[in-house]
Amino acid sequence: MAVTGDGDRPSFRRGLQLATRSAVAATLAFSIAQALKLDYPIFALAAAVIATDLTPARSRELGFRRLVATAIGGLSGALAASMHLVGIWAVAPSILIAMLICQGVGAYEGARIAGYICGIIVLLDNSDSPWRYALFRTVETALGVLLAWAISYVPKLLRAQ
Repeated sequence: MAVTGDGDRPSFRRGLQLATRSAVAATLAFSIAQALKLDYPIFALAAAVIATDLTPARSRELGFRRLVATAIGGLSGALAASMHLVGIWAVAPSILIAMLICQGVGAYEGARIAGYICGIIVLLDNSDSPWRYALFRTVETALGVLLAWAISYVPKLLRAQ
């Protein structure tokens, strides 16, 4: 039995496009974060992969909402960490709250990004400056989201030529 047939070509092509856009966005996000000397470029890389959708149109449609959700997650994490609500026991409630806030403001499609950044902040922050820690994790995440959003325009630009 053949693994791929003529009917599988479109799905393979779409998968290849998604993988390519994710790989390019993640690589650029990581490289830019390193060039900016951000503490953890890996968070930019991860956010770029998370924010890349199967269809470029979907990434374009959700880009701004994901940036709003990134800010919500960063703010939620900073508030939790500043109240010393950190560690593994604080992860679930803080993610829940950040994601529900996204639902409330109409950024529900970005709720996973909010949960991701909020969870990182409350789980990994062990500094005496939670707002600074949260700010830089938010910047790294926003960089990844921005690169995924930007890369989603490339196929459209190529088709326009």
